[in-house]
Amino acid sequence: MQVAVALICREDRLLVCQRREGGAFPLKWEFPGGKVETGEGYSSALRRELKEELGIEVQSATEVYRHSHLYPGGTEVELVFFRVDEYRGRVENHVFRRILWVEISGLQELDFLEGDLPVIEKIMRRELVA
Repeated sequence: MQVAVALICREDRLLVCQRREGGAFPLKWEFPGGKVETGEGYSSALRRELKEELGIEVQSATEVYRHSHLYPGGTEVELVFFRVDEYRGRVENHVFRRILWVEISGLQELDFLEGDLPVIEKIMRRELVA
């Protein structure tokens, strides 16, 4: 499975999203984004997912990190993380239980999906976002 993921930073805070109770990995925290559909590139998937999930239109995004993660049960996910530099619109929660702007120093306090943990380590070391 291929997944496009957004790192949206504002004033030393990152946008994080909590999954709903009824789906896969209930109540886990993640960065916004989602699956790349057949015939779609990562960048296009990122734009589509952020429009659906948050109601924003990505104007500028840069790939900053990628890695694969194998979840229990055998699902392998190829995660491509983009730093979203510019977007149009106001961030609104369309699909998550909650969304928060969290200080970078507070990321480790949230129960994130395992696939996001390597990028969180890089963020904490200030390697990917300002």
